[in-house]
Amino acid sequence: MRQRSVTIVDVARAAKVSPATVSRVLNDSHVVSVGVASRVREEADRLGYRPNPTAQGLVRGRTGTVAVIVPDLANPFFSEILKGMAAAAAADDHRVLVADANEEPEEELRLVRELFRWVDGLLLCSPRMSNEHLLRVAQVGTPVVCTNRLSAGMALPTVTIDSHRGMLELCGHLAELGHRRLAYLAGPERSWSDGERRRALEAMLHFGFEISVVPCGSSSEDGFDAVPAALERRPSAVMCFNDLVALGALARLREDSIEVPTELSITGFDDIPVANFVSPGLTSVRLPKGALGRSAWRMLAALLRGESIVEPETIGPELVVRRSTGPPAVLTGARPPPPAV
Repeated sequence: MRQRSVTIVDVARAAKVSPATVSRVLNDSHVVSVGVASRVREEADRLGYRPNPTAQGLVRGRTGTVAVIVPDLANPFFSEILKGMAAAAAADDHRVLVADANEEPEEELRLVRELFRWVDGLLLCSPRMSNEHLLRVAQVGTPVVCTNRLSAGMALPTVTIDSHRGMLELCGHLAELGHRRLAYLAGPERSWSDGERRRALEAMLHFGFEISVVPCGSSSEDGFDAVPAALERRPSAVMCFNDLVALGALARLREDSIEVPTELSITGFDDIPVANFVSPGLTSVRLPKGALGRSAWRMLAALLRGESIVEPETIGPELVVRRSTGPPAVLTGARPPPPAV
């Protein structure tokens, strides 16, 4: 037979007080004497009473829970942000719910509307929704923090990583090696970070670069499939939206017997852990993802305390050079990669 759960009435009876007094004690009210509060807690522990978090949230007007919505949980970039935020939130006695929008702006918006009913605050990681919908989210009144998305005229607390600077540093590295003809495997259409990378590439056009933008995506499968279109441009280096795309591109080049970096250089972005362990090691831009998560929590915690935040916070990236980049084939004497058939 299933054992009956201990209720607040059971605790009240054992402590010889009213259920209302037990409720005040367990919700940290200061209107109960120290002696009574101690007795109530002792009896609750003895009986094994476990408060209902939802009920406590109704009493306190807060749940102690925040939510995070990410575009793609399979991407290690977001998991590292989550680790940083969750650890910081736990230290402040908050729980974190995580939802995956699967790179779908409509699903992202649906999750926002659903989660607003159950949480005290919300973190949007690299949101893909339109500016119009993001503005509506910002106006709801529930504390919201955004990462890697800046929108002009929108009072939404934001912490970002400077992807524009990271891409410029990556281009500078390739320029020093002698590269001038590049292909870029672009990220998701609604990605703000992808827009920042493209903005940096546009600036490089004024310095004699030839850059072809190839529609791609954010997964290794996308990178694998986009390589033939990139090779049609006859680049000496292929720059990828992120490391996952670069890993897929490396696999395709290996399959096509194109040597990296002797015949073609490859770069990633994000510097996920596996970037250091593939062969050749992937030149990438290291983004302080854990620091981003911790900063996002500090910002959201401040909002939960009723503080106002005006200025966005920007975190700097770091170029990491590994063996996937080298001088272009025309300088080394290696055969250039063949165009796609």
